[in-house]
Amino acid sequence: MNMPRITASTGVLAAIAVAVVIAIAVLDRAGTPGTQQAGAPEIQQVGEVPAIGPLPAKKAPKASMVEMGKRLFFDARISGDGAVSCAFCHDPAQGFGKSTDKNGKPQRLSEAYPGTNHFRNAPTLVNTTYKEDFASVGWAWDGHMGANLNDVMRNEITETAIMNMDMRIMHERMKQDPVYVKMCQENFGGECSSGKARKALVAFLKTLVSKDAPFDTGKMSDAAQRGQALFEGKAKCIQCHNGPYLSDGTPHNTGVAEDLEIFRDPVRHITYRSILHNHGVPNMGIWRRDVGYFLVSKDYADVGKFITPTLRELKYTAPYMHNGMIATLGDVVDFYNGGGGKDDPLATELQPLGLGDQEKKDLVAFLESLSSSTPVTVKVENVPQKYKPIKDWLNVHN
Repeated sequence: MNMPRITASTGVLAAIAVAVVIAIAVLDRAGTPGTQQAGAPEIQQVGEVPAIGPLPAKKAPKASMVEMGKRLFFDARISGDGAVSCAFCHDPAQGFGKSTDKNGKPQRLSEAYPGTNHFRNAPTLVNTTYKEDFASVGWAWDGHMGANLNDVMRNEITETAIMNMDMRIMHERMKQDPVYVKMCQENFGGECSSGKARKALVAFLKTLVSKDAPFDTGKMSDAAQRGQALFEGKAKCIQCHNGPYLSDGTPHNTGVAEDLEIFRDPVRHITYRSILHNHGVPNMGIWRRDVGYFLVSKDYADVGKFITPTLRELKYTAPYMHNGMIATLGDVVDFYNGGGGKDDPLATELQPLGLGDQEKKDLVAFLESLSSSTPVTVKVENVPQKYKPIKDWLNVHN
């Protein structure tokens, strides 16, 4: 069926109406979102959902592997043109997300590889090791990446709009840096490779874990304790934000308002359209909204759904939602108390909660108790970008 082009002036409702009309069948999804990984710590249930609780301890990675991963994290040479590092969008000083641009100006949407701008808010990297406990939960806001952290590393490093790196070039750049040559020998007993780099990056990410959060230490305020009772009861937050990671790992549509800057800014729009194209999204030309999990499932009922994020470290990771459209935790609570967004006919999961002013304050107090008392951060490492080239480097082994 040929579909008419929907312009920005016709709005979100028209795009959704067309999409729903042409939806003929529900496509099977690969795997069941939220399934626990074999070997993950057993989690208690509260009714039909996993109970919230402290994060279980995990085995620490090898220290020297972590140091190698940390150096790579701050090394801009793992991007195609050597301009951006992982820390460019996941700043340790901003909760390992990005809430301000290079000039210190607040931003909702992330920057990206030079020449592009992203169309989503950069999520925190803190506690990513616990997301690995889900067997079939895709990463990123739309769930398009596999559940394995090593796969996520490969995707982000090679993705054109993120790091735009050819793994073969990454291998050779590491080979010419004597520090990486030594690190690879120490950690792997051989020469450098992109696969070893990814393993080191994963080791570093596994160290980014919440610490001394009042919720985990049992030192919550009276207001936070009242907020927890609301979270598990009247406010119904636990229905989607459950388990120690505070996420069910499944896609939901809460009706968050679209950020039309994605379509007004030609660079962001081109970036968005390229992602739709790369993932084979049908009727690519009609969309004037972020399609979310539809990018994965191709089920029109999933348009506008996004993977439930963790609620940990919220104090340090504003703004909120996949597009940063909600500025404060108080605004987030008001959004859900009102029953979510009203502009999307597919957003039918939420109903008004009827929370009073004090209840809303108590709920915010509980949400803040899920964050570390001091921010999870690391010292920025300045990685030298110049090194002596190796003569005849194609034929020289490390």
